[in-house]
Amino acid sequence: MSAWRTDRRDDPAPCRDQDHGRFEITQRDGRARLGRLHTRHGVLETPALLPVVNPNIRTIEPRVMWDKYGIQALITNSYIIWKHEDLRTAAQRDGVHKLLDFPGVVMTDSGTFQSYVYGDVDVGVDEIVSFQRSIGVDIATMLDVFSRPDMNLAEVEHAVRETAERAEQSLKAAHDTLLNGPVQGGVFRELRHISAQLMGQHPFSVHPIGGIVPVMEQQRYKEYAKIMMATLPLLPPNRPVHMFGCGHPMLFPMSVALGADLFDSAAYALFARDGRLLTPWGTERIDDMVDWPLLMPCVAEVTPEDVRRMEPQAQETLLAHFNLEVTLAELARCKQAVREGKIWQLAEQRSHQHPALREAFLWLTTPPTVERNVRPDRFYTDRDAARDLDRDQGMWEDAWDWVVWSQLTPRTGGVMWGGDDTFGRPHIAKARRTLHMRWQHRKGTEQVVVFHGIRGPFRERIGEVLEWLVVHHPNLQPVILTPLGLVPASLEDLNPFAHLDAPAWVLRHAPEHDWIRRELDRLGLHNGSFATVDVHGDGMKQRLASALESLGLSNNVHQPVSVEERDQARAALRHHQGVDKQCVLLNLDRNAAEQVMNGAGYVVNREGRMKNINDAEGTHLFSPRLRDGGLSMATAGARALLEARTEPLPTTLPRTEWWGHVGKGPALVVVDEDAEPFVRKGRNVFHGFVLACDPWLAPGEACLITNREGKFLGHGVSQCTSTEMAAFSKGIAVKTRGGYEG
Repeated sequence: MSAWRTDRRDDPAPCRDQDHGRFEITQRDGRARLGRLHTRHGVLETPALLPVVNPNIRTIEPRVMWDKYGIQALITNSYIIWKHEDLRTAAQRDGVHKLLDFPGVVMTDSGTFQSYVYGDVDVGVDEIVSFQRSIGVDIATMLDVFSRPDMNLAEVEHAVRETAERAEQSLKAAHDTLLNGPVQGGVFRELRHISAQLMGQHPFSVHPIGGIVPVMEQQRYKEYAKIMMATLPLLPPNRPVHMFGCGHPMLFPMSVALGADLFDSAAYALFARDGRLLTPWGTERIDDMVDWPLLMPCVAEVTPEDVRRMEPQAQETLLAHFNLEVTLAELARCKQAVREGKIWQLAEQRSHQHPALREAFLWLTTPPTVERNVRPDRFYTDRDAARDLDRDQGMWEDAWDWVVWSQLTPRTGGVMWGGDDTFGRPHIAKARRTLHMRWQHRKGTEQVVVFHGIRGPFRERIGEVLEWLVVHHPNLQPVILTPLGLVPASLEDLNPFAHLDAPAWVLRHAPEHDWIRRELDRLGLHNGSFATVDVHGDGMKQRLASALESLGLSNNVHQPVSVEERDQARAALRHHQGVDKQCVLLNLDRNAAEQVMNGAGYVVNREGRMKNINDAEGTHLFSPRLRDGGLSMATAGARALLEARTEPLPTTLPRTEWWGHVGKGPALVVVDEDAEPFVRKGRNVFHGFVLACDPWLAPGEACLITNREGKFLGHGVSQCTSTEMAAFSKGIAVKTRGGYEG
């Protein structure tokens, strides 16, 4: 269906009665998510823009929004309708959808924002919610208390407490109408925490983040980011988050990356009235414009000069269309970035287009003290300044964990080098943390040789060298220096380390002793000595000989390797790869991984890469993936991991725990008897059929599936965290990769 259609669209079909008010995630990129909110006037796909429509001043007709632009939902103000007798009478007689001539989802505001702009509104808490229900809105809003950035702590706390006090009576007045539960708290982190927890205890359908308009008007985007980080981790994950009043496209990528689902915008009309154009990098004026900054469909046949000659009303309408088209295009770009796993890359790119946005991005993505110096100190001057002047590190680290540990890694596709920003991407941080926490070196391998100077995959240049080292120095640990850090040679094809698209000078950056020492410490190689070998160019054997000599090892690199020794070395390297990938990607303890790999055999392709890992009887256990360096479980492999498990069967759906579960194996998911026969046939596990899971369950990671007695049913890939598993009642919880009929 064209995004710019001109024919009349069909009216939406109502959701199923049992799904009313439910929210499900269909795709995710860390905390960024594509979802579906089920309502009486259709299923709203998120992230979504809700244009603000003033029932008295319709710059763009709602029906045009539905028919031409495919907009599924809009927001209007119930207080304005309530205040004007003619509008109130028509809305109560015919319904708000007919009043606006809009068949999609209609959300209404309560008048809270009018109280911020004009002073107190003369309407009661129950009265305004009951009125919204009486005119047939899909999503109503309770009358909360607005908090301004200039309020002191006591004033904002009063707003938070008073809003929470009104929650129960507002929900009672709403009956079965979906209700917004706004979160207030101004710029005070503790009050945002309190508000999120208090409002999250009530059965609201959507949680708008309130009080952010004045922050955005003053371009205090770092405060905006702080508000999101202080609020979203504490809200129930099965409810959409609405950034109340956020409609400028430049804020969409960062907001979506942090978990925002809904936006509303009056800016498309208000800015047009003032001759201003919205763009993803800021706001432009039409006064002296010669060419359009973006060529949108509505201005394809006119120039800015043509528009300036128009009558004021016609000019305002055309510019409003331009602003709406730009806003929708940027939101569509964000949704596609989520599908491609590139939302943080998009947010990073957009951050360079406005200094206030750049400041917010740096505040978000600067590693905390414990992770600093991923690259040498000299790269972090701006980032240190952005964070250390004013941040509460403990708050940031907790919220950043919430972002990082929900990332999917390894993932397919190359990683585009973005300078220092590359290390701030959450999925890079997740990959590094996973490697550092789970990888365990073999006993006796304290001495290290560091290869550097080439791009991945690295086996093409050092495969024969690794075989020689296994034969002559089996206790030497080979690692590879990548721009993203050190990685064991057994994981040489792992994304993102081996999939970085970067200039040659980045790949050949001279290794720095202190950085390598810190990286080795993170890998658990604390006490060993190391030497570096530049793989680029001729003379690598001589450089290897010098490195071995510096470690006090025999350096006869020209000593030949027999055919039998070569075959044994290749088998050993495959064994190391299988064990290390189980440790890092399946969370196994090294001893358990060695036990699973005992007597294993291998199927290799024509290039010598492993395709399958089989047990001693030839049963397929695992398949190393060529596309991302990951490890896929076969059903027999999943059963073997369940047999190797030492943890008790989980009995609850716990809150997510990011730390303290290294080596305990893939997370376990327990399903009820209704789901059991479907899982055995390889069908997906849906929310609502899960009884228990381990607290370290993470999206994108392999998991095991059993019934309540612990009998193996199958295995799959989790689509959520354990906290989300407990909260959601609709959507796919586990994508099953194999069922077990035995």
